[in-house]
Amino acid sequence: MSDIRPLDPKKIRRGSAAMPILTRALLEAGGAREIYERDAPGIHLTTEAERADCLAATLARRPQGEVWVFGYGSLIWNPALKVAGRRTARVYGWHRAFCMSIIAGRAQPAAPGLMLALDAGGSCRGTAYRLHEDDIVSELTMLWRREMLCRDAYVPTWVELIGDDGSRFGHAIAFTMNPKSEKYAGNLPIEMVVHRLATAAGGLGSCADYLFQTRDGLHAHGIPDAHLDLLAAKVAAVRSSVPSPQAA
Repeated sequence: MSDIRPLDPKKIRRGSAAMPILTRALLEAGGAREIYERDAPGIHLTTEAERADCLAATLARRPQGEVWVFGYGSLIWNPALKVAGRRTARVYGWHRAFCMSIIAGRAQPAAPGLMLALDAGGSCRGTAYRLHEDDIVSELTMLWRREMLCRDAYVPTWVELIGDDGSRFGHAIAFTMNPKSEKYAGNLPIEMVVHRLATAAGGLGSCADYLFQTRDGLHAHGIPDAHLDLLAAKVAAVRSSVPSPQAA
């Protein structure tokens, strides 16, 4: 079993972020919730009991075989998970997109940002993490504190994993976007996407840092994403001409 840690900062390009603020210790202490509530007072977040019910319902739908988690964004460079194995995988029917509108964590109500999610259609290449059977509930509980804190956004979905050799090797939990949510932002013009990513920041850092570290994490694992590279270049150009956003 291995405890995979954040990406080595030496492998992150100049202009990317500092090391991740969202650590396992922060999740265990409930600190993410405090940060969200400080960024957006009055924000309606899920309770521990609601997340436990959601996790139980997800595991009740578990396919046969081992449990994997599919990472396509920050889970690639900052998994904060104890895992039994890791490999590159592709999932079909979903693609990586900045389609979730956020007002906390890496944004604030006055300057909303965007977060990655899996949107319907196409395919997505990312990193799959295999959980040890004895750690499934404890590790997924931590993961739910991280990914399922906001209401009506992510939908935990079982997806089939396809290896680089084309073989099907298991099923993973992936966090897909609810297209009926008021947080869905999959139809924004690219200019607005760039503006939000360049200007939003909160208690966990900026959206731009999240973008840059995801770009670097993908490249470090041999997973290029041309659209994300384009966004990173455009955001870097905007940020070079204006002051960097600061969290309150």
